[in-house]
Amino acid sequence: MIYPTPVTPGWDFFGFPKIPLMLRFNFVIISKKGVYRKGDGYMSEKLIISEDELRYLRLLSKQYPTVQEAAAEITNLRMILNLPKGTEHFLSDIHGEHEAFLHILNSCSGEVKKKIDELYGGSMSDHERDELATLIYYPGAKIAMVTDEAAELDEWYQTTLDKLVHLCRYVSLKYTHNKVRSAMPSGYQDIIDELLNTCDAEPEKQEQYRSIVESIVAIGQAADVIEAISRCIKQLTVDHLHIVGDIFDRGPRADIVMDSLMNCHSVDIQWGNHDILWMGAASGSRTLVATVLSNSIHYNNLDVIETGYGISLRPLSIFANEVYKDSDTHCFQVKLTGADAAQYTEKDKLLSARMYKAITIILFKLEGQKLLRRPEFGMSDRLLLDKIDYEKKTIRIDGAEYPLEDCDFPTVDPRDPYALTAEEKQVIDQLTDSFRHSEKLQKHIRFLYAKGGLYKIHNGNLLFHGCIPMTGDGRLLSFSIGGAVRKGREFLDFAEKTARKAYYDKRGTPERQYGLDFLWWLWAGRNSPIFGRDRMTTFERRFIKDEATWVEEKNAYYTYYHDSAVCEMLLKEFGLTAPHCHIINGHVPVKAKKGESPIKGGGKLIVIDGGFCKAYQPTSGIAGYTLIFNSRGMRIVSHQPFAGRRDALLRNHDIANDSVIFETMETRMKIAQTDQGRELQSRVDDLLRLLAAYRAGAVAEDHKR
Repeated sequence: MIYPTPVTPGWDFFGFPKIPLMLRFNFVIISKKGVYRKGDGYMSEKLIISEDELRYLRLLSKQYPTVQEAAAEITNLRMILNLPKGTEHFLSDIHGEHEAFLHILNSCSGEVKKKIDELYGGSMSDHERDELATLIYYPGAKIAMVTDEAAELDEWYQTTLDKLVHLCRYVSLKYTHNKVRSAMPSGYQDIIDELLNTCDAEPEKQEQYRSIVESIVAIGQAADVIEAISRCIKQLTVDHLHIVGDIFDRGPRADIVMDSLMNCHSVDIQWGNHDILWMGAASGSRTLVATVLSNSIHYNNLDVIETGYGISLRPLSIFANEVYKDSDTHCFQVKLTGADAAQYTEKDKLLSARMYKAITIILFKLEGQKLLRRPEFGMSDRLLLDKIDYEKKTIRIDGAEYPLEDCDFPTVDPRDPYALTAEEKQVIDQLTDSFRHSEKLQKHIRFLYAKGGLYKIHNGNLLFHGCIPMTGDGRLLSFSIGGAVRKGREFLDFAEKTARKAYYDKRGTPERQYGLDFLWWLWAGRNSPIFGRDRMTTFERRFIKDEATWVEEKNAYYTYYHDSAVCEMLLKEFGLTAPHCHIINGHVPVKAKKGESPIKGGGKLIVIDGGFCKAYQPTSGIAGYTLIFNSRGMRIVSHQPFAGRRDALLRNHDIANDSVIFETMETRMKIAQTDQGRELQSRVDDLLRLLAAYRAGAVAEDHKR
């Protein structure tokens, strides 16, 4: 087939030839080899479109059926590419502390307050700006309080709507109209859109704006619109959220954190070791179910188990009360702090200790079975139950003998120490089934798998929770696991693929079983990339007084990550070589009170362990760090402990924080320079090819739609 197509010197706005009044013609030839243009002048090179590309362009034409529609979309995309990049927000190590997490999420690590101060710093008092910030963070709760207190409620509604509309307009200035509209909650787009477009317009429009506000108040919709605009402000303030691992464990309600993340408009997650732990438990690993329960009981954190996920611990409590009723439990006292210490009776504490001991012994047996089944993990030295001398009440570890604080293990058979009793098997099987059949837990774990991975490369930054395992001499550590030798990025890709097998492969298959065992290795394995230590000394901490045995030696990565050359080597391993590339890391609390900096490797690596977990705060001296990356540069924010949601509402107390801008861009970063920009540019390139195909006649326009 031969199509005449016009040729003329000169190019239009989209980079294609202008169509003149006087036409010369080349030919587009469609053959089995593809489509090409043949001619001279400025079009002397052949325009070749393969058959596969032609099929793709014809599919694309269904979405953009005419030259005009394709050209309009190109214009729109190029406009977006020229806008400043959106703000990215990085958080890590939340550890179930839902109140502190929600506050930092709502405040966008101080970005919302910063925008309020920029806009209203000269016209509103500090108290008024604090009030407005708290309203945006917690609109429903704050409105309920105002409703009970305000004498002139209608006037308050009108004034508040004015403030919020102007703030929303201010934070939306760098976005397209479509982007802003998509951030508006469903059902309120038209109202908010109209308010934003009329609030600062000419007098005639101002009258229209005032009429809309008065109508909203008059019909009783003010509270709902305030909530909708507050949500819009927060979504426009932060364009994308990164969670750099460890959502679960220690804090009270990881399930509430997960619910909040599932409602975020744009989020990714890098799995932490505590996330992997819960992923394994939900996938059906008895070992990791036992680990979850041991940790939860130890920290007296059962609300997430029983209330959050509806998992009954009755089988464990009955078993523990029966089997361990005469057993020594002094090594298994549960951590009770604050109000918890006063509200529990001695009977409650005793039951908790029995449950803690019962599930921990089950855990040690299951870990032993796993190590015997997987010698390739290279952790036979962690087989400990068979190293106990019950007569001497000692244990031999690494050639040394240590006295045991407790060796009263009624379910352990010294001749076969890793075998579960029939009762233990029944209990752990029941509990595992409960984890597998918790609808809410399964929903959350599917979200973790869908939005998560072991690492992420995003806008020039490498994000991961733990470490890239290294040798003592500064090279990438190789692993002989899974039938091959792997290191660096190749190993992390293998590890992530294997972790997915644990959840998605068919039950009962060797692949799924290996995946489940591998999830445990990721949790506690020697030099695992998300554990990053040579051993997990849970046994030693429970039973051996000599704290020298408690030491968990960190991987060499944590020594070398101070070296900028090593950081650059690691970035290069993942294909990142540009000047403004960074490693963004969680997992290890920064000891700020001892002068440790979260910025390492000459500014190439940032540690943002969130420090949400209250247990870590005495060590770090603060409540951790978050990171803001906007079009102008990077800002790291240090946080003080959160007094609580109630205090924030009553006193407008924000989380005290200090921020440091540690990197500023030479010029304001545009969307064109981001990963999204590269995707949009690829879309532009495709549409330009579609325009060429339309103009060549290779793809027919459809003007009937």
